Amino acid sequence: MSAWRLASGWVPGAIGDIAALHARHYAASHGFGAVFEARVARELGEFLARIDSGRDLFRAVLAADGAVLGSIALDGGAPGLPAGTAHLRWFILDAALRGGGLGRRLLAETLDHARGAGFIRVYLWTLAGLPAADRLYAAAGFVLEEEITGRQWGRPVTERRLGLSL
Repeated sequence: MSAWRLASGWVPGAIGDIAALHARHYAASHGFGAVFEARVARELGEFLARIDSGRDLFRAVLAADGAVLGSIALDGGAPGLPAGTAHLRWFILDAALRGGGLGRRLLAETLDHARGAGFIRVYLWTLAGLPAADRLYAAAGFVLEEEITGRQWGRPVTERRLGLSL
């Protein structure tokens, strides 16, 4: 897929398209269902309703027709976050856009934003069994901080919290 552009901030259809991207990907890779898709949609919607452009970041990858083919977000305003910490969230690309460096570019731009916004630490949650994501995060300097196995998505899955000091 060659025709795409980046947009900053909410765009029409972003919440539904991003929830659908996550739902399809994680249903195939980890067997997740409606509970996961609903949580992605709910939490992304809540984030986009309170986004602060001086602190937070939301980028969408758009197709020529306006469909969202990917996203990344930096959430520095979620309740309960330690001071100086931001949460990297909703990082996904349509399968047709993977492997060409776009993910690396989005991650680098997001971390640059985090530094510019004064954050001293960024963390994210990912899942075991995603080797391409593991390589991308390791190359950016993220390190494993916690690993837990639970059933919050309807079946046993190992979740990993990765952190990066800026």
